[in-house]
This record gives sequence, C-alpha cells and structure tokens, in this order.
Amino acid sequence: MSLLVIGSLGLDTVETPFGTVENAIGGTAVYCSVSASHFTQVNLVGVIGEDFPSTEIAFLRSRGIDLDGLEIKPGKSFSWGGRYGFDLNSRDTLFTHLNVFETFNPRIPEKYRDTPFIFLGNIGPDLQLSVLEQISKPQLVALDTMNYWIERTPAELARVLKRVDVLLVNDSEMRQLSGEHNLLKAARQVRAMGPKIIVVKKGEHGAIMITDGRFFYAPAFPLENVFDPTGAGDTFAGGFMGYLTKCRRIDEAALRQAIIYGSTFASFVVEDFSIGRLRHLREDEIRTRFINFHEMTKFLKPWEE
Repeated sequence: MSLLVIGSLGLDTVETPFGTVENAIGGTAVYCSVSASHFTQVNLVGVIGEDFPSTEIAFLRSRGIDLDGLEIKPGKSFSWGGRYGFDLNSRDTLFTHLNVFETFNPRIPEKYRDTPFIFLGNIGPDLQLSVLEQISKPQLVALDTMNYWIERTPAELARVLKRVDVLLVNDSEMRQLSGEHNLLKAARQVRAMGPKIIVVKKGEHGAIMITDGRFFYAPAFPLENVFDPTGAGDTFAGGFMGYLTKCRRIDEAALRQAIIYGSTFASFVVEDFSIGRLRHLREDEIRTRFINFHEMTKFLKPWEE
C-alpha cells in the first residue's frame, strides 16, 4: 500500500517569541510526507525552484519518499513568511511569494496512478479535481482546503468534495463552508456535500472527528516547550493518512487510532522550527508518546468502578 501526497513545497521564514528561522524547508507536501513516511511508502507530487536546497531533497529521499512526481523548474520556490505572538493559535502573514508554484499543474506519473490512498493538500480545487481525474479507483481520498478557496471558488470546491471521503479543516473553515456556527450542525451540512469523515483541527485544543452519528475528540498533547506551530495541521494529516494506509482499514476503530497518531506527530513538530524535530524522530519516541496519549485519555466506565 502507498500514499499519494499532493501539495506545496517551499521555504519558510518564521518569527515566534522563541526565535526566528529563515528559508527553512516547509509546505504541505513536506510536513505530510515526512510524518506519513513512518508508516508507508509515500509518492510525492509537487514543484520546486532551482533554489530549493539539494540537501533537503536528499533528506526526503532518505525517508523513502518517492520523488518521481517532483518537478524542478527554473526560478524560485514557493516562499512564505509569518510572525506569531505568544498566542500561537494566530499569526500574521508577512509575505507570500508563489513563484514556480503559481503555474503548478499536477501531473501524476503513470506509476502513481493506481495509488489507493490520496491526500490532496491545500491547493486550488480545480487542481485537486484534476489529480483525481488522473487516478484510477482510489480507495480513500482526503482533502484539505482553506478560507480562500471556500470564498473564491465555491463551485469548484463543491465538485471536488463530491469525490472526497475525508475532509480536514479548522473551525473557521468548517463554519464558512457550512454556513452553520454549531460544529455538529456544520458537520451535518458538510457531510451532505460528499465527505463522510470530517476532521476538525483545533490547534492547541486537539482535533475532533465526526462520522455517521459518531463523535470522537482527541486533546492536544500537553507540552512544556512549543516553538513553532507552522505545519502542525499538515503533519497531523500525514500521521492520520499514513496510519490508515498502513493498516488498510477504514473502520471506526482504525479512524480513531489514526486521529491519535496524527495528534502524536503534530505534538512533535511544534517542538522545533520547520521539520527540525521530525528529522531525527525515533520509532520508540513515537510509540511512547502514543501510549502516553492513551494513558492521558483512559478512564473506567461507571459500571466498572
């Protein structure tokens, strides 16, 4: 089994109260692929410029990530700059330079076209749809989107949502997409659009999954040191989709397990800038934190007291 990841790769400049990093590797496809690579074979589709460090390409390959779908074009890579205050749930965007990403048109290599699990990162819904049209019989499709696409391209987004199984969004995106303030009502509206599994990412407040009449909440892992929340949602998506790809099941138990693995990886990435914490993440560290998540949320049923 393998996972196809489509999204941005770029160079980020990030300021937080705890430090600054310039031109650090980032982007949806990077965070998602690196975390998912702990579970499964990842096939990455994206575009970079000639300024993207060769050492970072080598690192992605060292994680076993297949880069045959990565285009290198003349020009500069996508770049983004942001500043966080002590409230790390919000940030100010300092600049966004699309560069070669502006003309990105995903072309899926022939050997990727039967990939069963698909993660469509936060790109235009017309591009997300074009990817699905190049894939034969996907088993599970997950999609991320943002307020920009919900506001600017609602018709295109509606078309692609009809072909999606899992939607990963934050609170504000969920409310904007549904027109409902209450999360449960919003989930009902969005599930009617196509995706039957809704995952709402709530930052330091964890994640909520809503399926057919079921509701599952995973808290964020309590940490003493949080340096940079950039990419936490994409890292969550990688852990979530990576686990589902590995276990080859999409039942309620597997989905709940996947949510905790997503939360586990997200808890690691925020402990350093960029993917610094993920570079040397050991399997025993992942296992220990996963177990800690279980212990943190375990309780006896009333009739077992």
